Amino acid sequence: MKNKDFNIRKLLVDDIDTVTNWARNEGFAPGLGDVDIYRNTDNQGLWIGSINDKPIGCIAGIKYNQLYGFLGLFIIDKIYRGNGYGVQLWRHVLNKLDTIDCIGIEAALDRINDYEKWGFKSSSITTRWQISCFNQSLNITNYDFYSKKYILLEGSEIPQDMIQEYDKNKEYTPRPHFLSDWLSHQSGTVLALVNKKGLCVGFSRIRPCLLRNGSGYRIGPLIADTPDLASYLLSNLTSHYSGVILIDSPGRNTESNKLFRSLNFEPISHTVRMYRGNQPSISMREIYGLACLELG
Repeated sequence: MKNKDFNIRKLLVDDIDTVTNWARNEGFAPGLGDVDIYRNTDNQGLWIGSINDKPIGCIAGIKYNQLYGFLGLFIIDKIYRGNGYGVQLWRHVLNKLDTIDCIGIEAALDRINDYEKWGFKSSSITTRWQISCFNQSLNITNYDFYSKKYILLEGSEIPQDMIQEYDKNKEYTPRPHFLSDWLSHQSGTVLALVNKKGLCVGFSRIRPCLLRNGSGYRIGPLIADTPDLASYLLSNLTSHYSGVILIDSPGRNTESNKLFRSLNFEPISHTVRMYRGNQPSISMREIYGLACLELG
């Protein structure tokens, strides 16, 4: 089904629903509004492959700065697979990011060998966890202690500069545009935990997502100074929602798996974080949940 009229162009607003449905059907569990935020993070970073103006595939190649970029949302509509369109999209984005010091990707287990041929190396295993909640807090120890020692802020109560300052010391590269859109989106709930000195010690967001069959929720990011503070944030987030809740934990935080098992989350799938170039040296020991797999 190869076609000489295959074309690669920027993702448009009219493409967002199509790409979201592709992601849903692949089991990515996209959050409501996610793709639009990806588009705003780097308006040169989301691409559509089309034949005679009909979208048949997509890919994200986000440039955060000269040091770091990320590949994701790489999908070819099933009936068009096996014809080389994916390789053309892939090459197009890699060329756009060619001067970046480090490029990351979350790889499905069966694609690791393919990405290794393009110079990517495995770093760690990312785990997707699931729990079913029914408007209830998680059973954590010392809940009352933390509720007295820390202040919980929600939504518009949270100073944006506080979160930006906290986040930039946890991530490999600052992400102010992404984070601002991510945390101010109307869907879901954002919580921040502040000590008595007014300093942020953790924050997180829960948002509605689209499952293959039905809907649920995704938590991410989940960043906190300690596992106990992360569990306290989790408990407060899940207390407002009923249904399937997902979260993706980075393998480089060895405490995250212990935390989710202790709270009765179940691992349901794995991907592998891979990098091409100089792997980020920053610690991820305070990152318990990734914002999304598509943008790293």
